[in-house]
Amino acid sequence: MNVPFELHIATRYLLARRKQAFISVISLISTLGVTVGVMAVIIALAIMTGLQQELRDRIVGSSPHIYVYSRDGLTDFQQEIARLKQVPHVIGAAPAILGRALISARTRTEAIQVKGIDPALEPAVTDVKSSVLTGGVDLLAPRNDDDVFGILLGKDLAQSLGVSVGDYVNLTTPEGILTPMGPQPLPRKLRVAGTFSLGLYEFDTTMGFTSLDAAKRLFKKDEPDMIQLRVDDMYAAPAIAHGIDDGFEGHYTTQDWADINQPLFSALWLEKIAVSLAISLIVMVAALNIIASLILLVMEKSRDIAILKTMGASAKSVTTIFILQGVIIGFIGTAVGGALGFTLARVFDRYQLIKVPVDVYQVSHLPFTVLPLDLLLVISIAMLICFLATIYPSRQAAKLDPAQALRYE
Repeated sequence: MNVPFELHIATRYLLARRKQAFISVISLISTLGVTVGVMAVIIALAIMTGLQQELRDRIVGSSPHIYVYSRDGLTDFQQEIARLKQVPHVIGAAPAILGRALISARTRTEAIQVKGIDPALEPAVTDVKSSVLTGGVDLLAPRNDDDVFGILLGKDLAQSLGVSVGDYVNLTTPEGILTPMGPQPLPRKLRVAGTFSLGLYEFDTTMGFTSLDAAKRLFKKDEPDMIQLRVDDMYAAPAIAHGIDDGFEGHYTTQDWADINQPLFSALWLEKIAVSLAISLIVMVAALNIIASLILLVMEKSRDIAILKTMGASAKSVTTIFILQGVIIGFIGTAVGGALGFTLARVFDRYQLIKVPVDVYQVSHLPFTVLPLDLLLVISIAMLICFLATIYPSRQAAKLDPAQALRYE
């Protein structure tokens, strides 16, 4: 196989022995620098992407895609649900009531967000049914005339209260009852119908589900607060919500999951960019090493360059030789770094090796997700940096005057 002489000479220079061993060591260090830099950037991007996706999936799984509020009140929510289901891409709709309360059992008292749901319709908009660990959504209704309403508690909240399925808790809401002394909070007994885990620490420690009828009594409401919607494409939720706002003669106002959680995801995105830029400095340092090694090589090989020129090698060929050296260093370093980064990310994610405080990060371990676009972007930028690092040394080599280089030889 015929190998271009520029490539042949470039590889011989990189594999120099004896007198040029120092230059080979610098080239090896440059390659290792590129390897470590690319690997670190890929792992950092995998962490931030994995965290974004994990939080997004859990938030969207535990919440509807769109909240719809009626300006005139949901006096007939069944009719409203039937109307909203006609909107294109809407695949589920369910009513809900939200309220805050204090829940107590034995000697423990905790703050809780209570969500009143329709057990038959709620699974169409959230993952509450599939997240149940003990008991079930169908146990929220009273079992007989002497029974009380049930409540589903997050597993961490139930553990904190020391209760399990079948136990009773007291729920105190701000609404209370009217007495001669004015409105007074009145604890209401509820039966623990089950426990759930939605995967988010915030939800599992502060959330409870009860039936729509129970929530109406607890918070003294005659109608649901909102209609929850799930769509077939979560990324299309903002556009669909905007269409509902504009349609129906202004009867509805909406909020979508992206709008509600925008501060969180914006912060994660900025952190992803900042971390990636900071770690990319490793690649920049490796590029400086490439420049240093090529400049030293030009100084060491000035006699060889002069001989090549006197034998007819053009300035373009000399430039190509040194560009190829830098590109080879960059290619090997990027390929090895990319493979190591991808492999380590997969191993860390598969075996959940990095544990984190769940009350801080909402997840028990760091998830790693390598997106093909991120991998391609890192490899492309690393190769571009390595190529740019070769321009100055290669141009200096091409400008070398053979007569001056051979004068004292």
